[in-house]
Amino acid sequence: MATLIIYYSNGGTTETVAKTLAKHLRAKLLRIHDLKNRDGFKNRLFSSINAFREVKTDIIPAKVDLSEFDTVILGTPTWAGNPTPAILTIIDRCNFTGKDVILFATMDSNRGDSNIGRLEEKVKMRGGRVIESFAIATKNKSPEKLVNDTEAIIEMKDLKMYTR
Repeated sequence: MATLIIYYSNGGTTETVAKTLAKHLRAKLLRIHDLKNRDGFKNRLFSSINAFREVKTDIIPAKVDLSEFDTVILGTPTWAGNPTPAILTIIDRCNFTGKDVILFATMDSNRGDSNIGRLEEKVKMRGGRVIESFAIATKNKSPEKLVNDTEAIIEMKDLKMYTR
């Protein structure tokens, strides 16, 4: 079974989680790049509004062929309780038919569950079967603590079972 992790990360915490998952689950990594500038207070404010309104964005890669993968793991930060525009855009451009999907969201607050719920709706509309999900709090955590927390989730949810 081949596994692909598709993620967007702006500040690096989602990337830390994605890389830890890839290492332990022997998965291929694909980072989605948002071509819109999301740095700075003003841009972050508008980014949160865009996430809330589910505004699409220009991304690289523009589309992903999932045909060689059985399992897809999608990861995104939580902005205004929602997935990022980059992840929403890539979901809308992919065919998840016949794919097992694991979702994860990173978050500073406790709004990751609404993010996961919306991701699940979108993936199901594109033909995917969500088999597992989790949200991971990142506020004030060192990269080492994020790695440890991610490893604990891998064990607790027995994620290796889905990727081997």
